[in-house]
Amino acid sequence: MSDARPPLSPCSPSTTVEATSSSPHDTASPDAGVVSLVTSLSRANLAAQFSEQMTLAVIPIVAVIALRASAEQTASLQAATTLPFLLLSLPAGVLADRYRRKPLMIATELLRAVALLLLFALFQMKWLSLTALGVLGFAMASGTVVFGAAAPSLVAMLVGPAHLLTANRRLETARSIAFTAGPAIGGVLAGVASGTFAFAAAFALSLGSAFWLSRLPAEALRAPTRRDFKRELAEGVRFIATNTYLRSIVATAFVFNTSWYLLLAIFAFYAIDALAFSAQAVGAALGVYGFGMVCGAMGYARIAQGLTFGRQILLGPVCAALAAVLMASTSMLLDGARHSAAYALVFVAFFLFGFGPIVWTISTTSLRQVVTPGGLIARVSAATMTATFGARPLGAFLGAWIASSLGIRACLIAMAAGFALQFAIIVRSPAARMKSLTAPVKVDS
Repeated sequence: MSDARPPLSPCSPSTTVEATSSSPHDTASPDAGVVSLVTSLSRANLAAQFSEQMTLAVIPIVAVIALRASAEQTASLQAATTLPFLLLSLPAGVLADRYRRKPLMIATELLRAVALLLLFALFQMKWLSLTALGVLGFAMASGTVVFGAAAPSLVAMLVGPAHLLTANRRLETARSIAFTAGPAIGGVLAGVASGTFAFAAAFALSLGSAFWLSRLPAEALRAPTRRDFKRELAEGVRFIATNTYLRSIVATAFVFNTSWYLLLAIFAFYAIDALAFSAQAVGAALGVYGFGMVCGAMGYARIAQGLTFGRQILLGPVCAALAAVLMASTSMLLDGARHSAAYALVFVAFFLFGFGPIVWTISTTSLRQVVTPGGLIARVSAATMTATFGARPLGAFLGAWIASSLGIRACLIAMAAGFALQFAIIVRSPAARMKSLTAPVKVDS
């Protein structure tokens, strides 16, 4: 199936998303071929995400327990495993637009498997060091970056616009399950044989992902190009900056992630020190966040039947803004008699932080795949990923600075203001007024 689709002109004064289906809520029934493709994609994605989440959970545990790492060393290790998202996302997008995506994604999973095998071998021979752990973590994260840049483009090529919502819902359900269960299972396995079983399980999952990717149809060879690499990088960024839909979506995502990581930077300290949470309660709150993601992804089909596409997009920012208000309000419940109310607000807030934004992810990913020309999808996805992941260290830095300068309560206020801002950005966007993914929408510049 060709990945060509009518592109939206990013600069034209009147732009429309062309309708390709008569279904008012984008619920076209996929045929058997599409179902088979989506099943293979979702299984590959589940295995890849599970492997990643287990590894991310186990690496710092092994560093502390087996290698006696300090807080500064574990923070440096965390930086090594997130650095590829900032450094490599845009180049990965260019690679995914230049070359066939399926072999590229299989190669990234095999790279992760080799890194895990080396990690397992070094650990067994007692040669593992923090440096080696950081280098191998960087290699595994690099594979994740390429996989993430290539996947949206491959999905759009294989299933076509009429089935994008179904495909993305299945993929996000898999990701949500991995985010919920992966760290928990990784933590349990890390307690058995100091992580040996966890590394072995992650290795098997990466091989499983490569197997399911191999079952997808072969892609046609891409024509070689001599175009300037930097110019191709700039094209993806420029398309987002000049496209009315994507500009507001990426801006919203940037502010959301900055605010979210501002909260995460101080949440554990705030919950334990001010709200008398135990370590288990902090973990449970984060688990509720993952549960909210699963509920949102699995309930997306029913949500789509009751809401227009624009309101599906708004649901994420609305839920996040409401959750931020609930979280900030816990600062008024710090006396012991009202801790139970604070517990309830925290758990409801984390559920909303997971539930609404996963609906946002499914709907905005589908919109991005429709409005972006086929040859630009990977670069646009990579630029979006760069903005999203670039916001994470910014949010954490803001949280540390505000907490040290103005206190925890000021952090909660800043976090709530950030989530209010992300809602204000998207509510004024043309995307929020769309009736369906495939219905024409006029955009006035």
